Amino acid sequence: MNIILTIVHIFGLVTIGFSGLMTTCWLASLFSDDGATSAFFDGTLITLLFGLLMFLPTLRTPKKVSRQAGFLLVAMTWSLSPVFCTLPLLLQFPELSFVDAYFETASGLTTTGATILSGVDTLPMSINLWRHELNWIAGMGIIIFAVAILPILGIGGMQLYKAETPGSVKESDLPPRIAQTAKALWFVYAGFSVACIIALRMAGMDWFDAVCHAFAAMSLGGFSTHDANVGFFNSLPIEVVLSVFQLLAAINFATHFIALRKRSLNPYFDDVEAKSFLLLVLSSCVIAAAVLQNAGTYPDFFTALRHASFNLITIATDCGFATQDFNQWPIFVPMWMLFLSCLSASSGSTGGGIRMIRTIILMKQARLEMFKFIHPFAVRPLKIGDTVVKNDIVTSVMGFIFLYFICIVILVFTLLISGLDFITAFSAIIACFNNAGPGLNLVGPATNYSILTDFQTGVCTFAMLLGRVQIFSIVILFIPEFWRK
Repeated sequence: MNIILTIVHIFGLVTIGFSGLMTTCWLASLFSDDGATSAFFDGTLITLLFGLLMFLPTLRTPKKVSRQAGFLLVAMTWSLSPVFCTLPLLLQFPELSFVDAYFETASGLTTTGATILSGVDTLPMSINLWRHELNWIAGMGIIIFAVAILPILGIGGMQLYKAETPGSVKESDLPPRIAQTAKALWFVYAGFSVACIIALRMAGMDWFDAVCHAFAAMSLGGFSTHDANVGFFNSLPIEVVLSVFQLLAAINFATHFIALRKRSLNPYFDDVEAKSFLLLVLSSCVIAAAVLQNAGTYPDFFTALRHASFNLITIATDCGFATQDFNQWPIFVPMWMLFLSCLSASSGSTGGGIRMIRTIILMKQARLEMFKFIHPFAVRPLKIGDTVVKNDIVTSVMGFIFLYFICIVILVFTLLISGLDFITAFSAIIACFNNAGPGLNLVGPATNYSILTDFQTGVCTFAMLLGRVQIFSIVILFIPEFWRK
């Protein structure tokens, strides 16, 4: 019983926090007189009331969280928070179904960036601000999830970073306590966000667009204030700024913190994951540009490189912006972009998917298995940099990747049986599971997810949530032995 009360207490506090976040949009609506003031006022009161009803009666509950409670809390936070976040949308747009409203807010909180809304340009300013605030606060939440929540599940914050990024993040490089580590990484995240806002303003955006797109870029959320997305601006400087900050957001924030603290670029060169990520993505930009030019999609290589680079970077980093309808490109390029979304982002970043470090470990393990086949009596450990990767980490990575692909297969077949064509079903699940945003065909960058039925929208929403919490946090709840332990 204490476990349930503890979870209710903590979730009540989270809900109160969302009411505070909602208040900022209420003030923005009041100031701009955009017609959504009552929706945010009522939504704030309802959310605050529910939060207090959960928080206050459980004040005397012991705050110690067991591993079972930790998993359940993670699942509840990511799945129930969007329910309260739908209130401004439902109150402002009564014709909007709950399923669609939940999809929109879940997309924001999982930093997916997929949308069911049309006429985004004409939305009340506060509604657009709300969508982007969800992106930004979720980006911070992902960092906390990595260093403060996951340790509850049996692995410490410093141990987590050393396990996911062996050889690049040392215990002595980060503050010793989880709370201090979280604050340090938040500082980096907020600092980069401010820098991105200023850079976008200098590149030609107005302040509101700059704030919203900076929030979406740093969280790798991908929401925009325009139906045409970043293509609305048709600006190379804006695309360059967003590309740079998306790449930064897809690198481990612990690496950023260490580089800033040491005032040196050496931590980036020492980070095997960051180097592999940048090499893969940037070389892919050149290859994609060559394919587009060869196919006659664009008249010259520079134009092809511009459009290929921005759209490939934004999908590979799991952000989800778009400047072109890449659904019309030669199929190799958009499929390669979706493939990169599965594995490019670094651990400790705001991106999704398998993460680059797991990809590196899997490739090295495959190479090691071939070496053992040739030299069966040789002893060679798996190493990343100068660090030996323990067998239990390798086993965990292999188990995660197996679950990752099995979940995708099941979800794709679920959409296929609902009547969708293969390209739409496959790309929608890949995009949602990796929190990358737009897919192909019916859910391509020139359209949105509003074309899906409520059942199909629900499947995509579940894919977002499952991908965001890295699978284990949800799947483990359905294992009876976990609750008996």
